[in-house]
Amino acid sequence: MTEPHLEHSIFGGTQDEAERAGSAPSRAEARRRQRAPRRRGRRIIALVIALGIVGGAALAAYLVLKPVVAGFFESNDYPGPGTGEVQVAVKDGDLPPAMGKALVAADVVKSTKAFSDAARANPKTNGIQPGTYTFRKQMKASDAVAILVDPANRSAVPRVTIREGLWKNEIFAALSKATGVPVAQYQAAAKDTAALGLPAYAKGNLEGWLFPSTYEFAEKSTATQQLKQMVAMTVAELDKAGVPEGDRERVMTVASIVEGEVSGEADRGKVARVIENRLADPSGPTIGRLQMDSTVHYAVQKRGKAGTSDADRASNSPYNTYQRAGLPPGPINSPGAASIEAAANPTPGPWFYFVTVNPDTGETKFATTSAEHERNRQEFQAWCRDHADR
Repeated sequence: MTEPHLEHSIFGGTQDEAERAGSAPSRAEARRRQRAPRRRGRRIIALVIALGIVGGAALAAYLVLKPVVAGFFESNDYPGPGTGEVQVAVKDGDLPPAMGKALVAADVVKSTKAFSDAARANPKTNGIQPGTYTFRKQMKASDAVAILVDPANRSAVPRVTIREGLWKNEIFAALSKATGVPVAQYQAAAKDTAALGLPAYAKGNLEGWLFPSTYEFAEKSTATQQLKQMVAMTVAELDKAGVPEGDRERVMTVASIVEGEVSGEADRGKVARVIENRLADPSGPTIGRLQMDSTVHYAVQKRGKAGTSDADRASNSPYNTYQRAGLPPGPINSPGAASIEAAANPTPGPWFYFVTVNPDTGETKFATTSAEHERNRQEFQAWCRDHADR
């Protein structure tokens, strides 16, 4: 009989069991082997995601940096010598950045940087004079600068100063005298207000929208081009004053009355306030009528008088603010920047009246009561008696 203790291994099992244990994996090992493929799958997924993130970042960086990198290798200047012919005007006070901008717009030079670099490199740049210059299109920037610094290339620019308070027909005459363009061409150009860039809120009325300033027009510029430039100046001034588009026609109308009534800078805001106070009180002493002489002068198209006659004030014109309440239909002249600013921001105050007691000096007195105003008016009448010819 076999001894029982010899039938089992020293580890507590039979010999066959021991052999089976050595030849088959344990349960733990089996579980590890089952988990291994899953871990490898997760690693592969993580790697794919990481590569996607890195690739996406690389693509984004490429798209962002591509134009920058390209800029290092792409020239910002034309090789020249250029073709064709184009005229560009240099205005009084223009610095190289402004010149460069005008030349880029005309396709004379490729970039303002190329022009500015060439201008800095040329010691004669400070001597560039206002005028009209003839260039080729797509020139080398240094060649364009060479044209500007040579006085022989300069054509004199028609220079004209349009003062504040002029009517459009007076402006046409002044422009014609300076440029040689017939008045009839300005009158014809004024009819096509869309071509002039006149804003829709001006309602097709060019009066008041030709900004008073000193202009140097390009040689051979047309009436339309000149008037368009003046309209753009008015719009720019309204932008500067921060006037909303919906208020601009009203502001221009008030500003033109201010321009026609006083010349003193300190009085403009007060006159604008008188206008607003009268408009705001239709049951007041003037029953909502502005009663401004400047509007009557425009209505009857008369210049040179300090006051108005009974016949003038009886005019049926819609611009006669002695006869009609409220503002006139539109501006009565071209106001300057100071009057536009005054109309946009009237000086706070209770004034209801004013009168320029001395038209020679421009002295103007303001009043809140009719009695006070009457005393000021008598002072003006005394001046009129002393200057009966005016």
